[in-house]
Amino acid sequence: MRVRGAIVAVVMAMGSAALAQTVPPSATQTPAPVPSGLTAADWRTVAPENLLVIDTSKGRILVELEPRVAPNHVVRIRTLADQGFYDGLKFHRVIGGFMAQTGDPLGTGLGSSDLPDIGLEAAFRRGRDTAFVPVPNSGGTALRGLVGAVPVTTQPDAQMMVTADMKVEAQTLFCAGVAGMARSSDPNSANSQFFLMMGENAALNGGYTVFGSILVGREVVQSLKQGPDAADGAVTQDPDIIVQARTAAAMPEDARPVVRVMDTRGPGFIALVESTRAARGNRFTVCDIRLPAEVVN
Repeated sequence: MRVRGAIVAVVMAMGSAALAQTVPPSATQTPAPVPSGLTAADWRTVAPENLLVIDTSKGRILVELEPRVAPNHVVRIRTLADQGFYDGLKFHRVIGGFMAQTGDPLGTGLGSSDLPDIGLEAAFRRGRDTAFVPVPNSGGTALRGLVGAVPVTTQPDAQMMVTADMKVEAQTLFCAGVAGMARSSDPNSANSQFFLMMGENAALNGGYTVFGSILVGREVVQSLKQGPDAADGAVTQDPDIIVQARTAAAMPEDARPVVRVMDTRGPGFIALVESTRAARGNRFTVCDIRLPAEVVN
């Protein structure tokens, strides 16, 4: 039986201990202070169809799905969540400082749904209507920034003038807080398993699909029971579970959370970038940006 949902192509070879050690200290673990004086213009409300509500045995995690960067994977997550597929499933592989993986009905890393596998969406074509917001001088010479709450690296807008579709290549980045899709050694084998990042890991960039970002509940992910390094993080005894996972749109209206997150187009975002840059100094990258978010009902 082939492995259906492990993070294997670059990660397994590195080893879980190495992964935990290579996560740098970052403002993603200690967020920069929220700028004062924020107004309504500094916030946007997450669409209920793009808000994944994951209730776990340790608490609630709220993930914003981002169809602009991975449309097929977002449809898959919505479909399975709203069918109740994830209810009761284990966090079967949890590596501290790296990620927590779930979504396997077998609980072993070998299972998947009955739906067909999905092709890789690590990169996408970005047009002027994609609402990309650049974060200057945020890691290397490439242009980096955010699409919604998802960090990306991309070609500059000026390059659009010489492409047939008036778009440029963009690639999502595996920073702390993003949600990614697990797969086998075949890049086009994502199905039902996914993982929530606790730390940055550039080794995954370009090889795995990011489909969203954790807005609320990173501390819940950090608290999930971890597996031993010797077992590559496999949790075999009393793993934490997903009690229920649904999109907010599929929940009864009186039980549906409403979440707002900092709008990257507002003045507060500029202040957040500068305060984070000041805190990180010459180590600052786009992965250090952690957008303030809150439940408003």
